[in-house]
Amino acid sequence: MLWIYLAIIAIALLYYFTVKPLKYWTKLGVKQGNPIPLFGDSWGMLWKKQSMADYVQYIYDQVPNVRYSGCYQFSLPNLLVKDPELIKQITVKDFDHFVDHRVLIPEEVDPLLGKNLFSLTGQRWRDMRATLSPSFTSSKMKFMFSLMADAAHDFVQHFKNKNEKIVTVEMKDTFTRYTNDVIATTAFGIKVDSLENRDNEFYLMGKEATDFSGVIKNLKFFGYMIVPWLFKIFSVSLFGKELSRFFRGLITDTIRTREEKHIVRNDMINLLMEARKGSINKQDDETTSVDTGFATVEESEVGKAKVQKHLTDEDITAQALIFFFAGFDTVASIMCFMAYELGVSQEIQDRLREEIEHTMKENKGKLTYESLLKMKYMDMVVTETLRKWPVAIGSDRICTKPYTIEPKTPEEKPVLLEKNTVISLPIFAIHRDPKFYPEPEKFDPERFSDKNKDKIVPYTYLPFGAGPRNCIGSRFAILEIKVLFYHILSNFKIVPVEKTTIPLKLSKKTFNLMSDGGFWFGLERLERGR
Repeated sequence: MLWIYLAIIAIALLYYFTVKPLKYWTKLGVKQGNPIPLFGDSWGMLWKKQSMADYVQYIYDQVPNVRYSGCYQFSLPNLLVKDPELIKQITVKDFDHFVDHRVLIPEEVDPLLGKNLFSLTGQRWRDMRATLSPSFTSSKMKFMFSLMADAAHDFVQHFKNKNEKIVTVEMKDTFTRYTNDVIATTAFGIKVDSLENRDNEFYLMGKEATDFSGVIKNLKFFGYMIVPWLFKIFSVSLFGKELSRFFRGLITDTIRTREEKHIVRNDMINLLMEARKGSINKQDDETTSVDTGFATVEESEVGKAKVQKHLTDEDITAQALIFFFAGFDTVASIMCFMAYELGVSQEIQDRLREEIEHTMKENKGKLTYESLLKMKYMDMVVTETLRKWPVAIGSDRICTKPYTIEPKTPEEKPVLLEKNTVISLPIFAIHRDPKFYPEPEKFDPERFSDKNKDKIVPYTYLPFGAGPRNCIGSRFAILEIKVLFYHILSNFKIVPVEKTTIPLKLSKKTFNLMSDGGFWFGLERLERGR
């Protein structure tokens, strides 16, 4: 008889831990799909049957014609918000109820990941956002422009020196070397040429930090999603100790050198050093009425607030690391997809090159910050790239205090969200919804022309998120992309080669938005000299 009782207990426990949690949304009257016990809706990603983008599209499509639906990351319930007005309500109007992101790696396990701007919560996030925001204003971008332009010039010169008609390159590897060099000079004050010095430590650390294709790192990532309490007990860090040591040493040495030699450089490290002394200047001398583009997100009152915050070396290192982490891989990925679209759509590339040549002629061959930002078609191409290929595939918010979603349709009833409920914003799927973007698979920069851009439904274009918790580096990323493509297309034509995969297929091996087999294209030298 004992074995019967044990079997009943085992079945009861199995039901309690694997089946019951997947009825969470049904009990609240929220429609959901058909999650699988233990795996929820995440089974496709876990078994490499879906890319992260496929997963977001899958959960978006499984319950059509609703403002929101329930889904599950393994056994964790998420509320998937699809309606633009509800997105605005959550991210802007009622932001005080949804201040935080979900924290994956606890601060006590990995301080550098736990103390960065993305991971910070509550008032600590507000203070750090206000501290960092002056580093990303239009006037600061104008200063960064010359450093980016120098890196872009070196990038193009490297390929011009090869004296080949067509140089075949894998774009992801190539563009990460450019973004690495830009971050090194604009954030850390370090001159690096990663195309010439291919194995420099700065670049190798960036590769290590952003590579999620390995089995061990994938297991750690899924482990924190499935059994976070267990990984917290054993203090399992997502990254190795070597990475932490490198960045801690780099920042500590930079700060010490600048303090000892009284070096002042208008970059992120200097700004954080000034904030630590309480002498940060919040005033921004806006010298241009032209912003970096349609996709640029505005800073909220949170970022404009006055703050006196004491920063430790570890605080400074954590912010520099997340800036490096985001800029190294994310911006390079956007560039890859833009190169792909230009490579397979020569008419769009030719039109962009015409605008570049017109700008060059107007400025007598010298590119200026203001002239780059006035290039309308360049902005349309970048904006459409971010629409079709938003590398921030999705975003989230945590309900920080109880909140009720009031019904707006006859099928709905009030939904009380408990504290710590996860809200998911399916950015990739919203950008591909034909209700908002007709023929969503088509790459069409005209969506964002002066004639058409006012037709974009607010809060359906979210490449950098929405509300006060949007991406602080949107201006930086957009400017970095525009500068490089200006220089590339001034000298080369991007063309398909034998290794080019058309149509592009998304990789299922990594969480990042990546082409299966890489981004192989040729840089064909233009006939005329530059």
